[in-house]
Amino acid sequence: MNLLLEWEYAVEAPIENDLCTRIRRSEQALMAHHEAVLRAYGLTMTQYTVLLVLSREGGLSGAQLARSCGVTQQSMSSVLTNMETKKLIRRETSPVHAKVQIATLTDGGRTLLDSAYQEVIILERALTDAFTPTEHAALCELLERATTVLVQQTRPATVQDRG
Repeated sequence: MNLLLEWEYAVEAPIENDLCTRIRRSEQALMAHHEAVLRAYGLTMTQYTVLLVLSREGGLSGAQLARSCGVTQQSMSSVLTNMETKKLIRRETSPVHAKVQIATLTDGGRTLLDSAYQEVIILERALTDAFTPTEHAALCELLERATTVLVQQTRPATVQDRG
């Protein structure tokens, strides 16, 4: 298909046919649900993700947590400071690198995560129940494939983009 025909099709096609629009709508619905649930626990989505990652992985550096949560190291630094103030995590100097702080869950952080998780998992179960096991597996595989394409098609930021 040449670009002119492709453009005409894209302009005339209902927006609901656009995969990016559908993915974005799903992501917005998911985030709205989680944010509403987590707000009751005084958590942001990033803070919840930090608690979840630390519960599964153990102690991690701010850089590792930033990568796991999809945020910048600067953003993660302020998230961790806030969480440490709330006594949800503790940070200690890494035995390997003196300038690196390793974050771990506190008992309070684990208790809060356990409570919030009990509500968050309700949506996971509802989504799982909406599909047959075969559909669920296929959807997971398709979402992984879509994510791979999205990552591959995203150009890296340059210094010029940031300034």
